[in-house]
Amino acid sequence: MEIDQTIVDHTGRKLICRGTILDEYMIASMLKMGIMGVYIGEGQDEDTTSDENLSPAIRETIEKNTVADQARVQLSESVKQRVSEGIRYLYNNAESEDFTQTTNSIANNLMNAVLENDSIAVDIDTLKVSDEYTFKHSVDVATMAMVVARKHGFSDQEIYEIGVSGLLHDVGKSRIPNEILNKPGRLTEEEFSIMKQHSLYGYRILQDKPDISNEIRLGVLQHHEKINGNGYPLSVPKEQICSYARILSIVDIYDALVTERPYKKGFSKRDAVEMIMAMTDELDISYMRSFLNSVILYPVGSTVQLSNGENARVVAGNPESILRPKVVGLKTGKLYDLLGDLSCASIVIL
Repeated sequence: MEIDQTIVDHTGRKLICRGTILDEYMIASMLKMGIMGVYIGEGQDEDTTSDENLSPAIRETIEKNTVADQARVQLSESVKQRVSEGIRYLYNNAESEDFTQTTNSIANNLMNAVLENDSIAVDIDTLKVSDEYTFKHSVDVATMAMVVARKHGFSDQEIYEIGVSGLLHDVGKSRIPNEILNKPGRLTEEEFSIMKQHSLYGYRILQDKPDISNEIRLGVLQHHEKINGNGYPLSVPKEQICSYARILSIVDIYDALVTERPYKKGFSKRDAVEMIMAMTDELDISYMRSFLNSVILYPVGSTVQLSNGENARVVAGNPESILRPKVVGLKTGKLYDLLGDLSCASIVIL
């Protein structure tokens, strides 16, 4: 496997160059460092994108300007397995006496992953815990919501609770008929009106569980509400939507957009971010900013294509504007500061 990113340590020192063929020793070393997932190249053409083909001057420019990404959530394979089994159990046994205990066990695993390396960013490509959409989606939403809440300054207890709310936000789908839930095409108007009841069903499931707080229940109930009052199931105005739900609605939409389903292709992460940014009349802008500051869109070390025709290496992300990182051209060696340099204003990443 040819690695499609550069691995750096916490000081920014380059440990494994992009384009390197991985061996067992390198993989074992990365696992010891807590790196549980990397980007792998898919049959790239032979050009100047691998480090071996770059001139010394370009390599020096890349190294001099490389700034490591924000610490991101990493889930070990053992944690992924436990979380996958747990979330499957919850959605298939909503009435079980072990429901709350299992929920807390999963939430603890995710909370530990967030706190372990002081995570303030998330890359959902590294989170995958299941091939089944409902289970993968629940973990994605919970993890992203916890990171966004942490970025926004929530307390540890609130971060934990929003993780629980994210894990359970779709538990009401267990009461939706399978022929609607698993329909491989567009729902009819009648079918969609039934599907829209899942958040209400989820709230009712949790009402019978005294150890689950009202804030968690409200997050589940309101995660499809919109601040313009056009959401569902109750179409409540902005002032009545709880903070957990305002965050969950953002990460829920993002994950649904980027995830491929049998009946639709997933959007690119860039397109999904742009669509989220266009929803200022529906989504809370302050939580949207925290979400945008938490998403790693173009990982440091990855290669992108610029609108001027040049391929470039990402050397530093920009949390304040994730669509505009710093990159170095792989033919010219030019440093493009896509946000701070006005001469780059017309250049975008394709």
